[in-house]
Amino acid sequence: MIRILVVAAALALSGCASAGALPALSISPDEAVYRLGSGDQLKITVYGEENLSGNYPVNGEGNISFPLIDELKVAGLSISEFEKVLTEALSQGILNDPNISVEVTNYRPYYILGEVGKPGEFSYVDGLTIFSAVARAGGFTYRAAQKRVYIRHKSEKDEKLYRVDGGTPVQPGDTIRIPERAF
Repeated sequence: MIRILVVAAALALSGCASAGALPALSISPDEAVYRLGSGDQLKITVYGEENLSGNYPVNGEGNISFPLIDELKVAGLSISEFEKVLTEALSQGILNDPNISVEVTNYRPYYILGEVGKPGEFSYVDGLTIFSAVARAGGFTYRAAQKRVYIRHKSEKDEKLYRVDGGTPVQPGDTIRIPERAF
């Protein structure tokens, strides 16, 4: 009888240990730089050229249509990289020494499903974490596994299981799934 209790306790503890062994989602400095993608809305200001300044959406192919240039590939570029590309394109006989500023006015959304109050699509805000994403989705349900989360980044094929902590970041385009806890 004692042997059975010892085996049962060991199995229970090994289940707890494996849950704690999940990796935390961490972002490298290179990943922390925001990369433009389809669904983003950009505000481009060309100083001294009001006709060229305005809001430009990034289309499904990752391009923007810009006056006098036609289409520019922006998907995968950082904001500063895109500013350089646009400056070079406008310098090709269109403008002398263009001064450009680019900012993201609308990020592509993220998605949350599973054990939350209101699953769905939500607008991304800079610095978003799993806890704030869950709060925007109505909080955890009573069945939610609050220490584990599955995340599939837009650029990845498969979702990965991570440990949830206060700093678990969310990226635009992520699909987050909150699993059901084991009772």
